[in-house]
Amino acid sequence: MNPISLQAAILPPSAGWAWIVQGYAIFRRQPLALIFWSVATSFVINLGSAIPVLGQIVLVALTPLLTFLTLCACRHLSLGERMLPGMWLRPLQTAGVTPALLRLGLAYLGCTMLAAFAAVLPFLSQLVAAIGTQPQPDYKALAAAMTGPLVVFGLFYVVLSALFWHAPALMGWHRLPLRRALFYSMVACWRNKWAIILYAGTWAALFFGLHGLLDGLMDAGVSTTLLAWVSLLLDILVTALLYCSFYPIYASIFQSRQAAETRASQPEDPQ
Repeated sequence: MNPISLQAAILPPSAGWAWIVQGYAIFRRQPLALIFWSVATSFVINLGSAIPVLGQIVLVALTPLLTFLTLCACRHLSLGERMLPGMWLRPLQTAGVTPALLRLGLAYLGCTMLAAFAAVLPFLSQLVAAIGTQPQPDYKALAAAMTGPLVVFGLFYVVLSALFWHAPALMGWHRLPLRRALFYSMVACWRNKWAIILYAGTWAALFFGLHGLLDGLMDAGVSTTLLAWVSLLLDILVTALLYCSFYPIYASIFQSRQAAETRASQPEDPQ
């Protein structure tokens, strides 16, 4: 891959909304396939969460690999190609891709565990006191003691997200080594931080807004069973749309810069 494609473009904040719109356009090309992928990944996530400790560890380590498969599917759809069942795992057959993504996953797991340890350590005495020696801990005190570690971990996780956001694409498509992929990802996120903040804020508002509406309907007396099914379907749909918006972020930040510089390097038409 030409190094020119690795220069991250600087986009306006409005790009955050454009990524969502472009993701919706990708979703419209083959909605059933993307809903299937949303259901499949949700099943993997729930399965990993149901297995104590080991399940969560494997799930975190596989996150870059699942992200790369999602990006590959969306790239196919953006090029007008249909995703067939046998195509979803085909990117892993490319030589060197799977080992690279597994190394990235282990790095992501290690950094996440390190961030969790660093977030808990300053508040360890408060947590131990809240847990106490009683058979039933004081859950109110425990929740209060967890506030500090969660806030600190959230700050650490923002940095981790920037480091690893574009790394699956950079390692899988551009074949960058791990350190360079993390560096380019961090630079790309920093250059487009306002667009990313708007992007994340829009998704958060959509998610909490929909669930707030469902809570309001529940308070109004609508059937709980019906609302539970509606909530499940909405979560699957919103997750599919979220996945579809990942590829436009990569394409606009890295490929738009390449296209612009390619056009600038071409000689002008003498006519």
